[in-house]
Amino acid sequence: MSDAYLALEDGRVIEARGRASGRTRGELVFTTAYTGYEESLTDPSYEEQVLTFSYPLIGNYGVREERFESDRIHPRAAIAREFTDDVVEWFDSEDVPAIDHIDTRDLVTAVREEGAMKCGIAVGDDVTPEDAKEELANCKGMSEHTEIGAQVSTVDHETYEGGGETDVALVDCGAKMSIVDSLNERGADVHVLPHDIDAETIEALDSDVLFISNGPGDPANFTQAQSLVEEFVGEIPLAGICLGQQVIARALGGTTEKMAFGHRGVNQPVRDLNTGKVVMTTQNHGYTVGKPGDLNVTQVNVNDDTAEGLENDDLNVITRQYHPEAHPGPNDSLDFFDDVLAMTENETKAVVSD
Repeated sequence: MSDAYLALEDGRVIEARGRASGRTRGELVFTTAYTGYEESLTDPSYEEQVLTFSYPLIGNYGVREERFESDRIHPRAAIAREFTDDVVEWFDSEDVPAIDHIDTRDLVTAVREEGAMKCGIAVGDDVTPEDAKEELANCKGMSEHTEIGAQVSTVDHETYEGGGETDVALVDCGAKMSIVDSLNERGADVHVLPHDIDAETIEALDSDVLFISNGPGDPANFTQAQSLVEEFVGEIPLAGICLGQQVIARALGGTTEKMAFGHRGVNQPVRDLNTGKVVMTTQNHGYTVGKPGDLNVTQVNVNDDTAEGLENDDLNVITRQYHPEAHPGPNDSLDFFDDVLAMTENETKAVVSD
């Protein structure tokens, strides 16, 4: 074990037990998920953040690569009441600092009351509180990470075959592999494309659906994905998840805004405004759609009324703020992917209003 210090934007410096050594900084957030730590830690949407687990024991069923959502851990550091040795070995292998023996209830309460905050972490045999404070002093806000897309996106065009019934162009802004799997399982071939892919490549693919993925940070920084939506809306069906919903809304005249502490967990209730049905959903985002622009709000969060589903039948657009593919979490909303592929049956071209 080693020394560890967590310096918070509110001025506190908290002493902890060091489990995986290193020094880093990021936006402190928490998840209420009580299982699926492997999926959470490999979710690209946690890039540039420090993830606190509210569930007290993390690592109790080991680490299995087949559960990963990407090829690496994305949070800059991890915090829990207690980590098992198995998960600590994983942190060590990827040089990700980790601390435990900390009152995570107090930490979660602080984030809920004060909002997601900058933090600095120092772990090692000879670290001091000043080391953590130095990391904090150099921490950027999430909107300042203007190149975050390049940190999480594929570099090359990758194709995942699902049977060839339909063809999906997935713009990878930090996509979870479960999105690809969910489309493949429904017979769709998926082209995973870089976040800054050009319109000419999309046009040459002649795909049936243009899909904007989830991803980390401020949607305002994903300008190329937004311009793709502006280019192809009304010409090809459009879908988006999480950050993808925000990018599409911005492209169609909407606005986005940063939330106090976001939605991160597997028990967020969402109500469908047409049916009144409530489903439990998995979520991981710190930004939300303010005004929907040319889209209609079809689903809202029961807790705070934020937009969870946006649609426009005339434009062939459907988006979700939550993760229908879950992993971890409930499978109540997997039919979203059926709805996405069903849009390919509607070939009507539309014109976006000014």
